[in-house]
Amino acid sequence: MDRVTARNRLRGLRAALLMPPRIEPLLLAVTAVALVAGGVCRLAGASQAADVCWALGTVATVVPAVGWVLADLRRGHGGVDVIAILALGGTLAVGEYLAGALIALMLATGRTLEATAQRRASRDLRALLERAPRTARLLTPDGVRTVPSAEVAVGDLLVVGPGEVVPVDGRVTGAQAVLDESALTGEPLTVRRLQGETVRSGVVNAGGAFELRATATERDSTYAGIVRLAQQAGAESAPVVRLADRYAAWFLPLSLAVAGAAWLLSGSAVRAVAVLVVATPCPLLLAAPVAVVSGLSRASRLGAVIRDGGALENLGRARTLLLDKTGTLTAGRPRVLDVVAAPEWQQAEVLRLAASLDQYSPHVLAQAVVDAAHERGLRLSTPADVSEEPGRGAAGTLGGRRMTIGRRDDGAQLPQWARSVDNRALLDGAAVAWLCADGDPVGAVLLRDPLRADAPRTLRRLRAAGIRRLVMLTGDRAGPAREVGAVLGLDDVRAGLAPADKVAAVRAERERAVTVMVGDGVNDAPALAAADIGVAMGARGSTASSEAADIVLTTDRVDRLADAVAIAVRARRIAVQSALGGMVLSLVAMVAAAFGLLAPAVGALLQEAIDVAVILNALRVLRDDGHGRPVVPPSTEALIHRFAAEHDDLRDVLDAVRDAADHLSDGAGPGGLAAVAEVHRLLTERLLPHEYAEEHQLYPALAPTLGGPEATATMSRAHAEIDRLARRVATHLALAGPDGTLSPEQLDDLRACLYGLNTVLRLHFTQEEESYFSLAP
Repeated sequence: MDRVTARNRLRGLRAALLMPPRIEPLLLAVTAVALVAGGVCRLAGASQAADVCWALGTVATVVPAVGWVLADLRRGHGGVDVIAILALGGTLAVGEYLAGALIALMLATGRTLEATAQRRASRDLRALLERAPRTARLLTPDGVRTVPSAEVAVGDLLVVGPGEVVPVDGRVTGAQAVLDESALTGEPLTVRRLQGETVRSGVVNAGGAFELRATATERDSTYAGIVRLAQQAGAESAPVVRLADRYAAWFLPLSLAVAGAAWLLSGSAVRAVAVLVVATPCPLLLAAPVAVVSGLSRASRLGAVIRDGGALENLGRARTLLLDKTGTLTAGRPRVLDVVAAPEWQQAEVLRLAASLDQYSPHVLAQAVVDAAHERGLRLSTPADVSEEPGRGAAGTLGGRRMTIGRRDDGAQLPQWARSVDNRALLDGAAVAWLCADGDPVGAVLLRDPLRADAPRTLRRLRAAGIRRLVMLTGDRAGPAREVGAVLGLDDVRAGLAPADKVAAVRAERERAVTVMVGDGVNDAPALAAADIGVAMGARGSTASSEAADIVLTTDRVDRLADAVAIAVRARRIAVQSALGGMVLSLVAMVAAAFGLLAPAVGALLQEAIDVAVILNALRVLRDDGHGRPVVPPSTEALIHRFAAEHDDLRDVLDAVRDAADHLSDGAGPGGLAAVAEVHRLLTERLLPHEYAEEHQLYPALAPTLGGPEATATMSRAHAEIDRLARRVATHLALAGPDGTLSPEQLDDLRACLYGLNTVLRLHFTQEEESYFSLAP
């Protein structure tokens, strides 16, 4: 049973009563027409006809209202509609037809608004099922035969072609397999599975054809298990009790007690009806739906599509947030972290040659290398005799030399610089693409999935909105996951999780608090369905995760999640304020009606006035309260984009600073001094003008948005430190000897100065990108 079926059976309202699925708008139209027609007749002097119109409108509302109450009782709670039914019946019994028509219109309006809030695209797992492989290629003595994947038995030998989805769990036989496992792990990097290693169903063959020995049937394989997990987890989610019904637990018996006491003490049934009329919970019926619809509308405009009112209400009560790593907290696309060149080779040349070879490759790492070359303005060459070996990389002839980019031979002897690259890749959790010329390594490109620039600000805003616990759930390795968790200040990091492990973690967190799960991959769909609220990164995430989620972020920015939480919290707060404020006014009117000071019709009109106040207050959800994501004007946004592009262009300057420091570690000869002189030129001509322009153009433009110049004071101090260190480098160059050498007492200070400058620059760039550049979409 899928999640939609489970929820529909639990709700079961319309199906049980055989009512049309869209009765609320029809009922609203009938009651409005009846009220207006009665008013026209009364103005025309036809009082009896007016009473007939109003009575018909009242009767038309009683029948579905009884159905709603019965459905509420079947679900284990009494709805506020009980008072409305008693008031409707009472007005008919004592002949107060105008009051009955007004109550009928109020009830129909409230139900229509609530139905609008709930009538969103229902969640299902269609994408999971559509992606599941239907056939497999079975290798037999007579050749390859295509069979339904359900017929594959344990021990069968299968052939998986390029681009095909692995149909069942198995082990690689023969040639190695190069696989895209992102559907299961969320990781964008391909992996290599050697002979005898296990392969899970649902992954995609990103290399050449390989043979697979089945170790499980389709039903018992990984991907089928993911589908079942999502279905079972979704079936656990019970329907959300309406906000109004929770307040009805005490308001309903109080209203009945006051009405009964008024009738008993006065002997007038009209007084009891008047009490019920003003007690009819218009604020309860209207406050929540209006606030919810307003919240849904505002969230949608900001790029967060919330499926229904129940999800919005639950989001406003959430206290625990679980996040996937890849594609959620990180960009989901690898980027070049660094370029390392062998001695006597230049970084720019290594990157240019690597991109020249990779420009014809569809591999995700190759595209990242090419993008980095284009960002730095490098002109690519056209290689000859280009070839690509799946799982190994690309090869071609450039400048008369046979060059390759990709994996290196595992048993090859590496020089010291290359061993340092391997060590750094291990520490940074990065992938390495090696550039080799005639078989010898001459450079390396390190790639890593970077943290989203808007992630730190988003998590700070989420904590401010009431989220008390932030946890990462990822299928990635523990090292990179913990590094991201430390940078973001997460409360817990759980790495190496399979889809079933994520579901178990979600269930455990749900026992302690209302829990939100955020993810973007097929592997996240079961966990999204198991959470109280599932949030999918829909812009680039999988369709399966979007279908299983309660909320879909339609833009590729995680800060929209903080927007949605802030809106949900505010919508729920305003709904409660409106409901309680309206109920206090209703209680005052009930007392007046009990003493005979309000007739039923006058009470109904008074209740309508309270309704208007409630609706106007609930509509405040549509307005920006000024506590959300800062909004920058177009001119400032253009500046942000300009300086963000300059950051990309200045990456080579940062690399040059560190390389010059490395040169000084090898000695204080002319070569080291020449590298420092080149750094000084780059600082003077490119970096310092950029910092000056930021200080005098970008920061003043940001100050009004961020609350004043004090908000950028820390960054201004960093500018001053960068300028100080640059001047210190210039001083060392001026003090160098006439033979182009540095004195021993200069060497240590200059090296420390360059390393310090590199550190300050990288931290400063990161802080600006996270705090300022992330403000612009």
